[in-house]
Amino acid sequence: MEFHHIGIATEDIEKTLENLKKYFDISNISDTVYDPKQDANLCMLTFKDGVKIELIEGKVVQNILKRRQYLYHTCYSVGNIEKTIEELIADGAFLVSEPKEAVLFNNKKVAFLAWDLGLIELLEMGDKE
Repeated sequence: MEFHHIGIATEDIEKTLENLKKYFDISNISDTVYDPKQDANLCMLTFKDGVKIELIEGKVVQNILKRRQYLYHTCYSVGNIEKTIEELIADGAFLVSEPKEAVLFNNKKVAFLAWDLGLIELLEMGDKE
């Protein structure tokens, strides 16, 4: 598993983007896309140093926003999502969301698990990436 990005919950992606632009050197901002499988609007930011942040807006994050919690998940890229899920479950993780295609990642599969590191997202990148 390799670190890919952190997911940040927000009430308003555009407002959050404007605030972040004031303080950070952002080298790339993706289009905001709606993912019906996640029922969320999503936008990926890449900072000059290569760090990536995904902004998540929608029903999926409403409960944590009510608690004023903004860090939603940490994402790791994996070669084989099914194998990694099996290994993590064997080590005590709990599958929160079955693998499904994600619009933001060109329909590559993602899955969410609760684990020692909190909520994690696995992003299947294949063996070469």
